[in-house]
Amino acid sequence: MSAIDEALAWHNGDARAAIAFLIADCAYLRWQLDLAGRAMGAGFTRGWRPRADRD
Repeated sequence: MSAIDEALAWHNGDARAAIAFLIADCAYLRWQLDLAGRAMGAGFTRGWRPRADRD
């Protein structure tokens, strides 16, 4: 079973519910990444900071 099929099965075949859940989950993970980036010291990561945007 593919990840798409699993996501749809989790939401009983409701594609809109699956998409809404994935968008909300993505927003939550971006918030977590931003929070982690703010909590990290620059010396700890030698200047590297996590980014939510893709290149």
